[in-house]
Amino acid sequence: MSMAPPNKSTLRSLGSIELQTRRELILARLRDAISSGELAPGTHLAEVELSESLGVSRGTLREALRHLQQDGLLTADARGRLSVRVVSEQEVDEIFAVRCALESLAFRQICDLPDRSVVIPELQAALGHLKENEGDFVAQLDADLAFHRRLCELSGNGTLAHSWQGVSGLARAAITAAGPQTALHNMAYQRHLPIVSLLAAGDIEGGEAFLAQHMSDAAERIVAQMQRARSA
Repeated sequence: MSMAPPNKSTLRSLGSIELQTRRELILARLRDAISSGELAPGTHLAEVELSESLGVSRGTLREALRHLQQDGLLTADARGRLSVRVVSEQEVDEIFAVRCALESLAFRQICDLPDRSVVIPELQAALGHLKENEGDFVAQLDADLAFHRRLCELSGNGTLAHSWQGVSGLARAAITAAGPQTALHNMAYQRHLPIVSLLAAGDIEGGEAFLAQHMSDAAERIVAQMQRARSA
């Protein structure tokens, strides 16, 4: 019995795997470069130069840049030229205030679950990943954001988790706005440890108070460093 020839559309779709992988690699490379400060805030991203440097087509690069713009890590001027986002002091306060509202709601909803004990190990694992990556700036930043994202996902509220994901790019920009020293302090494992402990205890009031202080302290540190840098 002879086999039917493969459908051409199927073969074409198989070819997209390499393209998708390349696109994701370029996206990750640019995100890491922005996070680490290799591409500093305000840096103009010239497509021709960047595509040559990365060894990719301008079309593939453009898709990655569009994604980063949607995340809030890039901004466009009146002529459509893209630059690494410069976060203002007011924006830092706003971003952390929104995160606090979302994560406080997630905390409350996890505490209200019929059996929250099943989600605690997942948060402990995410917390452990944060500890394992201390000292590696980009990896620690990714682990920090992954921990907070997982907190929202485990609430079981899909709209909440989607809303947090929508602000995650801005959160990344805000965390790195004052440089790595301030960011590393804010992302420290010990600063996050009480969140899981309070969740395990089901302490809604204590958890919400801690998250409010956690977020406001981080924002204040970033803004203070931004002000010092501006006056230097």
